[in-house]
Amino acid sequence: MSTPSRSDAGGPFRLDGADLLVDLRLTPRAGRDGFDGVKRLADGRAVVAARVRAVPEDGKANAAVELLVAGAAGLPKSAASVVAGATARVKTVRLTGGASAAATLKAAVGVGA
Repeated sequence: MSTPSRSDAGGPFRLDGADLLVDLRLTPRAGRDGFDGVKRLADGRAVVAARVRAVPEDGKANAAVELLVAGAAGLPKSAASVVAGATARVKTVRLTGGASAAATLKAAVGVGA
């Protein structure tokens, strides 16, 4: 796998070949599953603010965010995987073949494509 650029030019969305990488900040134990737009972290990085009802135990929150991101992109759950930040709130999710679904995901998040 190639190492994608950490440039903020695309905000929280980066292409890595045919895959789409999405940086997000996850809030587990929320009242609903969904997105709250794009936010800036204290270090200036842009991330998608996401929330899931699942608890952060035994990978349940990671599985829930994979399902959330894949579903919003119109892809099967198997297309999404947490590739960085498995035990942290700030995560990177890889959507395999997700470059073609980037506009769909951006619309679901509330970002212009």
